[in-house]
Amino acid sequence: MSSSGYPENKEMTFDPLIEEIADYTLAKEIESEEAYHIAQHVLLDSLGTGLLALRFPDCTKHLGPIVPGANLPGGARVPGTRYELDPVHAAFNIGCMIRWLDYNDTWLAAEWGHPSDNLGSILAVADYLSRNRIAEGKKPLYMKDVLTMTIKAHEIQGVLALENSLNRVGLDHVHFVKISSTAVAAAMLGANREELCSALSNAWIDGASLRTYRHAPNTGSRKSWAAGDATSRAVRIALMAVGGEMGYSSALSAKNWGFQDVLFQGKELTLGRSLGSYVMENILFKISYPAEFHAQTAVECALQLNSKVHKRLDEVAHITLSTHQSAIRIIDKKGPLYNPADRDHCLQYMVAIGLLFGTLTAEHYEEMVAKDPRIDSLREKMVVVENEQYSKDYLDPDKRSIANAVQVHFNDGTKTEKVVCEYPIGHRRRREEGLPKVIEKYEANLLTRFPRKKTIEILKLSLDYERLIQTPVHEFMALFII
Repeated sequence: MSSSGYPENKEMTFDPLIEEIADYTLAKEIESEEAYHIAQHVLLDSLGTGLLALRFPDCTKHLGPIVPGANLPGGARVPGTRYELDPVHAAFNIGCMIRWLDYNDTWLAAEWGHPSDNLGSILAVADYLSRNRIAEGKKPLYMKDVLTMTIKAHEIQGVLALENSLNRVGLDHVHFVKISSTAVAAAMLGANREELCSALSNAWIDGASLRTYRHAPNTGSRKSWAAGDATSRAVRIALMAVGGEMGYSSALSAKNWGFQDVLFQGKELTLGRSLGSYVMENILFKISYPAEFHAQTAVECALQLNSKVHKRLDEVAHITLSTHQSAIRIIDKKGPLYNPADRDHCLQYMVAIGLLFGTLTAEHYEEMVAKDPRIDSLREKMVVVENEQYSKDYLDPDKRSIANAVQVHFNDGTKTEKVVCEYPIGHRRRREEGLPKVIEKYEANLLTRFPRKKTIEILKLSLDYERLIQTPVHEFMALFII
C-alpha cells in the first residue's frame, strides 16, 4: 500500500485469460484440414449472405462512408458495392451486411452468437493491408491468412461462449465478437504479444451492449448492425494498440473496477476448453431459412406439415410446439410484432409461415406478408412447451442438438403426426447433406448481385481450394466489386 492508503501502481502481467487468447492468436498453428475446409464454406456463405442483404434498403442505408465524401481510395472494399473505406468503417459495412438477414453461421452454448460476424474485421483489415503492401512493393496477404484468422476468431468467440453466459447478466453476445475480432485484427496488423494483450484489455474494458434490442418490447434493427459495430470497434482498438496505446493488466479481475466485478456478477471468466479448431469444426450453418437458429428445426417440421394443414386452416384448434429452454427464453413471443427484426425472432411467426406457405424467406418478414391475418390467427393457437430432454441434449457436448417438434390439432379431434427434428441441416451431423446446399445457397446469392458470367468466374475461384488459398486477398476482394 502507498502512504495514501491506496494500492500502489506497479507493472503486472495481464490476466491469464487475456494472455491465453493472445498466445493462441499469435502462435497457434492450425493443423486441422477439416477446419480449413469448413472455413472455406463459412467464408463463401457469409459473403453470399451479405450480398443478399444488399437487396434490402434498411441494410443499404447503413453502408458507405461514415460521412459523405469520406472515401479512401486504395482502402478496404465492401463486397457488392464500389465503396473503398478506411478499415474501421469498412469492418462496420461488411459486418452489417453479413449479419443483416440473420442468415450466417451460428454457435450455441451458454452464450449464443454468430462467429462469422468476425469476417467484417478480417476482410476489411486483410484487404486494406494487402492493397497497401502491394503499393509498397511488398508481399500481400493471401486468402489462406483469411481462413486461418477466421478459424481463430471462431475459436475465441465460441470457446468463450461455452461457459460464460453474457445473456444471463443482460449483456449481448456481440461483446465476444469484439474480443475475437480485436485479437485477429491486431495480429494481422503486426501486433507483438504485449500490444495484442493491450488491445484485448481495452476491448474488455469497453464493456458490452445490453440485449435490450433483442427482446420484446424493444426488438429492433440494431440487432442486425450490432455485430458490424463490434467488429468496427475491434479494428479501431487494434490500430491504437499497434500504435503504442497502453493496456490494462487486470482489465478482467480488478477488484470493483474490472469486467468481472462490474458486469459479470463477480464470476470469473473461463475458457471452456483449450483453444484449437473445435468451434469451426462444429459450427452450425443456416442453410435453408433466414431464421433465428433455435427455430431452424421447428421450421423444418412446419414445412413437413404444410400439405396437411394449409387447406384446413379454419379447422385448426391448437398447435403444440415442443422445444428447448433456450428457444423459450429467446423467441417465444406473443402479441404484436412490429418489424422484421421482431418477426425473425418469434418462434410462432416462423412456424406459422412454414405451415401457410411451405417455405420461409427473408421477404416473409416484411410488412406485405406480415399483414396477412392468417399468420396471427395461427400464432394465437400455438402452445409452446418445454421438452426437458431437448433442453438437456442442447447442452450435451456430444449431441449439441437443437430439437423442436410440431403437432397440429383440429376441431374434430383429429391431429397430425408429431413431427420431430433434432438436428438442422446445417449441423455437423448432417455435413454430407448440408455442405453442397451451402454452395447452392452461395451461387443463388451471387446471382442476386452479379450476372451469370461474373458469378461463374467467382465460383471457379471460390470452390477451388488450392487456388483460393494462394490468391492474394486484394485480388479476391476485387472480384466482388460491381
